[in-house]
Amino acid sequence: MKRKTLDLIVGFGLVVLAGLLLVAGLVLTSNANFANDYVKTQLSQQQITFKTADTLTAEERKSACLVQNAGQQLTTGKQAECYANEFIGLHLQSIAGGKTYSQLGDVQTELKAKIAALPKDDPAAADLQKQLTDVNGQRETVFKGESLRGMLLTSYGFSEFGAKAGQAALVAYLAAGLLFLLGAAGLIHAIRTPATAGFAVPEPAAKELINA
Repeated sequence: MKRKTLDLIVGFGLVVLAGLLLVAGLVLTSNANFANDYVKTQLSQQQITFKTADTLTAEERKSACLVQNAGQQLTTGKQAECYANEFIGLHLQSIAGGKTYSQLGDVQTELKAKIAALPKDDPAAADLQKQLTDVNGQRETVFKGESLRGMLLTSYGFSEFGAKAGQAALVAYLAAGLLFLLGAAGLIHAIRTPATAGFAVPEPAAKELINA
C-alpha cells in the first residue's frame, strides 16, 4: 500500500471520529443544560428559603451547608440535598422519637386495637384516644416531611445526572480535539508524501539478503 493512501485513510478516519465525538459532546451538553435548567425551575417554584444565620438552632449550626446557604433561596441540586438531609432529616428525627411514617402506622394500629378492646366508658380509653390523636398528627407531619424530602432528593439525583453528562461532554470535546489534530497531521503528511512512496517497503540490503 502507498504511504499517501494509508495517511489519507487514517487521517480521514480520525477526523470523522472526531466529528462523531463532537456531536456526542453537543448532545451531552444539551442534556446537562436541560437537567440544570429543569432542576432550577422546579426548585424555584417551591419558594423554599434557608433559615437565616441568626435563626439557626445550635443543632442546625453543626451543619456546614446550612450555615453556608443561610438566607439563600433553594435553587440547586446541592442545596436540595442539604435541605433534605440536614434540615428536614434533622427535624424528622425529633418527631415521635425518629419513627418513620410506616412505623407510626404500626403504632396507630396498636392503639386502635387497644381502644376497640376496652369498654367505651373505661377511663383508660380517653387516654388512649388522646395518644392516637397525637400519633395521627405526628404521622401526618412525618408524611409531609418525608414527601418533601423525597422530592428534593429526586431533584438532587437529577442534577447529578446533569453534572455527569457535563463531565462526559468535556471528555468528548477533549478527545475530539486530540483526534482532529492527529487526523489533520495525517492529512498534511499525506499531501507532503510523494505518490510513489510505499509503506513498510524493504530496504535494498534486505532485498539482497532475501534474494540470496
